[in-house]
Amino acid sequence: MKKPVFVMPVLALIALLLSMQSCQTSRQSKSIENDVTTIMKVYNDAGDHFSISLKPGKHHNYPTFAIWMEDMETNLIQTVFVTQSIASGYYRYGDAGDGKWLKVPGEAVRPAALPYWLNRKENFDGTVAHIPTSEKPYPDAYTGATPPGKSMIKVFPEDKLPQKFRLLLEVNQPWDWNDYWTNNKFPGNSNYRTSAQPSLIYAVSIDRSDNQNTYHLNPIGHGHYDGSNGKLYTDLTSITTALEIFENIIVEFR
Repeated sequence: MKKPVFVMPVLALIALLLSMQSCQTSRQSKSIENDVTTIMKVYNDAGDHFSISLKPGKHHNYPTFAIWMEDMETNLIQTVFVTQSIASGYYRYGDAGDGKWLKVPGEAVRPAALPYWLNRKENFDGTVAHIPTSEKPYPDAYTGATPPGKSMIKVFPEDKLPQKFRLLLEVNQPWDWNDYWTNNKFPGNSNYRTSAQPSLIYAVSIDRSDNQNTYHLNPIGHGHYDGSNGKLYTDLTSITTALEIFENIIVEFR
């Protein structure tokens, strides 16, 4: 008489695999609750922790963005979060050359993506050679995939925060042409053609002594159209749909 062969029910097997996966830990954890993606950025518990809530606008379509802190003299304190595309030089659409994009993921060097942040990040000397690539990516501790919708980034800074500091966000979304930033505005400029409307910079000044727990980031200018420099251009009259990538950006201290 043959011994019975034990077969694990499919549902039980799936449950076991899921439980094994849930035991894995990392420095960045994500969960989706009520359609909100939560990204935990844990550096250590020496500083004050806070959260950044990003509500997408009607023209949000997987943008590239970076968030960082500066002191009141615009010196970098710490980069908080950078989307994986700019941090690794690997985009949803690769570089086909001459400002054209491949319709498949691939590598690309795009100085116009976030020129304001690039010229402030650690050890950046203003040259294309120091833009993050797949061979020299930005540290994983600060990076994550672009959230598809509403998101909250919980931040535990490396050090205790100063009493006053600034929080900034730079965002860019390709192919968002308008009547001013047209696809033939700068013929032959491949860096511009992979950007369209230039990057948009948001900022807020935070004073922890005022006992205020909620702050709103507002647009203060845009970056260079092809990433030639890291200057802030405060005239936003030519910016249209780029202002609707995010509906609001809110910082909360708890």
